Amino acid sequence: MNRALFLLPLLMVAVLAGFFGWSLLAGRDPASIGSVMVGRPAPKLAAPALRKGEPALDESLLKSGRPVIVNFFASWCAPCLAEHPLFMRLAERDRATIVGIAWKNKPDDARAWLARLGDPFKYAGTDLDGRLGLDWGLSGVPETYVIDAQGIVRLHFRGPITERDLDRILPLLRGGS
Repeated sequence: MNRALFLLPLLMVAVLAGFFGWSLLAGRDPASIGSVMVGRPAPKLAAPALRKGEPALDESLLKSGRPVIVNFFASWCAPCLAEHPLFMRLAERDRATIVGIAWKNKPDDARAWLARLGDPFKYAGTDLDGRLGLDWGLSGVPETYVIDAQGIVRLHFRGPITERDLDRILPLLRGGS
C-alpha cells in the first residue's frame, strides 16, 4: 500500500504531461473558437481620439450605413505588424472604413508606429486602460471585427487577419451586410 502512494505523484505528473503534450500537438486552431459577438449589435464605441485634434470616437461611426472594420492593435504587438499591410491594402485599394483602437498602448508609441508603417485607419482611438476591450470581448491583440451597415457584428477574428480572411471580409464590405 505504501509503495502505491509513492507512485501516485509520478502517475499524476505523467497524466499532466500527456494532457499538455496532446494539447500542444492536437493541431487545434484557436481561431476556430466561435464568437458570441457575431450576429449581435456591435458593443458601444466610446474612446478618446488617438490623433491629436480629432474628435473622440463614438457609436455613430458604427451606424453610418456602411460596413466598418474595427481593429484593436498595439505598437508592441508583433502579429499586429504582420497584418498591418493587409489593412493598408483594404484602406487604399478597397476603400474600407477601418476604425483602429490602440489597446493598452501609449498614444505616442501608437502614433509613431502608424507614422512609420502608414495609417490605414479612417478613425483611430485609444483604449489605454483596456476597458473598451472588455466591452468588446477582447482576449488580446490583434482582434478584428467586421460590422455591417446596420451595426451588427458579422465577423470576428482573433489574431492577425490573413489573405485567406480577406475572402470573407471583402464580400461583406462590398455587399453591405
